[in-house]
Amino acid sequence: MQLDYSNIDDELAVALELLPEGLEGINRDNIVAIREMLAAQAVPPVETDVTIEERTVTGADGDVRVLVYRPPEQTDGAGVLWIHGGGYIFGSAEDDRARIMAEELGCTVVSVDYRLAPENPFPAGVEDCYASLVWMTEHAADLNIDHSRIAIGGASAGAGMAAGLALLNRDRGGPQLALQLLLYPMIDNLHDTVSGQFVNHPVWNQQTSFNAWEMYLNGTPGVEASPYAAASRAADLANLPPAYICVGSEDLFRDECIDYARRLIAAGVPSELAVFPGVFHAAEVFVPQAKVSQRLHVSFMRALRDMLA
Repeated sequence: MQLDYSNIDDELAVALELLPEGLEGINRDNIVAIREMLAAQAVPPVETDVTIEERTVTGADGDVRVLVYRPPEQTDGAGVLWIHGGGYIFGSAEDDRARIMAEELGCTVVSVDYRLAPENPFPAGVEDCYASLVWMTEHAADLNIDHSRIAIGGASAGAGMAAGLALLNRDRGGPQLALQLLLYPMIDNLHDTVSGQFVNHPVWNQQTSFNAWEMYLNGTPGVEASPYAAASRAADLANLPPAYICVGSEDLFRDECIDYARRLIAAGVPSELAVFPGVFHAAEVFVPQAKVSQRLHVSFMRALRDMLA
């Protein structure tokens, strides 16, 4: 099935010819080259008064690098554990969204440099994130965080990691969480939905996603995949922290995100779902000035601000 590109928002459509090349064919053979290509194309972060401090967390399998983003005047004792995206196979803790959250919300944001697949498949990444969450709670006073007002969140694979972390944290009786902020989360290794059947989504298409899942899961376990890796596989969604989920109507993940929100609500989890028309995967990153991109940004920032208040 082919996605109809005419449904993409006009302001976002201009970015289609400017998208990074090579993402359509990510696999084990070229992942290192893809990482190098993306690093070379990275735009330097905007300079702000937010301070960035590198810290080390002791994890189950060794040290985990985290970056602590703090505004010059911290007006809020809330904290966010931020998990970067990148299909579980690329990306780093140097994430502009962490800086923006610290700046706009006046709170501390801890960004996790978790281990990546395929070199370190599941459960390496989520264990790094869990260790970072525990560390963040134990060092709440040092970080100027109220340990009862901590959110976890991410975008794409980072949101998928956050969803898995919420489940893992619940089952281990871990720290209290105020919110799981899931921006177009990568949570379903099967893509057994209507939107999952289209093969030509911009940025992140079906085959690229299946390849990334194979690297992250170190194989293709199908329905037997751990829910801590693919949250859609979870049978029990009760007693999870409140959730905010957003996704674009032209995203491969659209229907799995909608279904996950529906199941959270059915399980009694306070949940907000926002579906943005004409938006493809991570489109607001490429065209932040578009009206729909700005609505998406305001939507999740307001949810985060309200839940942490």
